[in-house]
Amino acid sequence: MFPELETARLRLRELTEEDVPAIFRCFSNEALTRYYGQEPFTDTQQAEQLIKQFAKNFEEKRGIRWGIERKDSNEVIGTVGFHLWSAAHQRAEIGYEIHPDYWRQGYTKEAVQKVIAYGFGDMNLNRIGAVVFLENEASSKLLIQLGFQQEGILRDYMYQKGQAHDTFIYSLLKKYE
Repeated sequence: MFPELETARLRLRELTEEDVPAIFRCFSNEALTRYYGQEPFTDTQQAEQLIKQFAKNFEEKRGIRWGIERKDSNEVIGTVGFHLWSAAHQRAEIGYEIHPDYWRQGYTKEAVQKVIAYGFGDMNLNRIGAVVFLENEASSKLLIQLGFQQEGILRDYMYQKGQAHDTFIYSLLKKYE
């Protein structure tokens, strides 16, 4: 069963077909996808496929991705969760994005903190990694605030718009959280 999580202002829940318009609104936004490693969506079918991929990853125990829903409006404003999950090695990478209309309001930090607690607790993770474009200062700042340590640079790790980009690799270990 897909776990639902709550914070003071947010409900983190499984995405459904009803969320296709909200996910399309997020992933068709160029500011949001700028450091995401993919091109902006141009068709709602892409949002539908992404939701199906998130469900498949959960079903196959390779990841878990929640929709970030504001409690006051029931509006999905982004997603947060784990990918590259290895239960055997007690590790996963965290990923998140939020629509630019909601940047700098603390929603991402609130959602990420809850997901980290779930990862170390319920998922028995020992290590949570994060990969961030060098230019994505806001994401790097957030991770450092949350206790992540920068481990180094992955050269030419992500391709976007036909160009290779270096990324930072961060980690948070259970014993240091």
